[in-house]
Amino acid sequence: MTNETIQWFPGHMAKTHRLIAENLPAVDIVLELLDARAMISSQNPEIRKITGKFQRPVLTLMNKSDLSDGETNRKWLDYNQKNGRYALLTDCKSGTGINELSAKIKSVLSEKTERYKNRGMAGRRLRAMVVGIPNVGKSSLLNRICRNVKAKVEDRPGVTREKQWVSSEIGIDLLDMPGMLWPKFENGQIGQNLAFIGSVKDDVLDLADTAVKLCGVLAQKYPEALALRYRLDVSGLKAGADPYGIFSQIGKNRGLVAPGGEIDHERCAKTILTEFRGGKIGRISLEEPDGLGT
Repeated sequence: MTNETIQWFPGHMAKTHRLIAENLPAVDIVLELLDARAMISSQNPEIRKITGKFQRPVLTLMNKSDLSDGETNRKWLDYNQKNGRYALLTDCKSGTGINELSAKIKSVLSEKTERYKNRGMAGRRLRAMVVGIPNVGKSSLLNRICRNVKAKVEDRPGVTREKQWVSSEIGIDLLDMPGMLWPKFENGQIGQNLAFIGSVKDDVLDLADTAVKLCGVLAQKYPEALALRYRLDVSGLKAGADPYGIFSQIGKNRGLVAPGGEIDHERCAKTILTEFRGGKIGRISLEEPDGLGT
């Protein structure tokens, strides 16, 4: 997949691009949710371009941080701080970081709120736009902090299709936007990582191919965790085992065999991808800031 260009830009994503630009003047800050496991791949460059035009501050929520490597999380926080960017570790399912969100937003907007106060608008509610790629956790965030809202949450991309204003329990009005990918992924590694974390619909991918590639990445980055989960020989993984061989051995060890004794590729692929996305293999980060500079 690293040599392929994945094209995935449904009409509703083009519409979201327009909606973001049209509604930015009405908000004070943008909350951009990224998947902490893939901080580079899950950052839509189009969003930064749009917010920059309107000079709106961006607070990066490193979401699903309970699933990503703790040490790598700290590296990303340091990287953002050194580059003058605002960032907060969150996990909308467990609640990690949610109690800090209000204070962080108000800190970022302290100068603006002071201007409101001087104009006699001290009680004005702040407004934030919530953006991010599909399946990054925007609906889960709303369900955590909003009254009388039950945003539809599913572990698949493209569930939220329309914008909606909601009042939160942290005293900030939120404008939730549909998830938006960019027109195509020129960098195959980005497309691959988004496939791993489930931000590209599985039905446009070759699941077995995706799972085999994931096995190769995990064998290189987290051999001990992969070996422990699937009863594999860790020394073989560290020696550079063939990714398809790893995939096949996992299928055999789990009894995912089709009639005739062949590995059931679909069941094996779904098992590996589901368990990776659910954190059952361990806390894993696919990308680090090392080498990006300041």
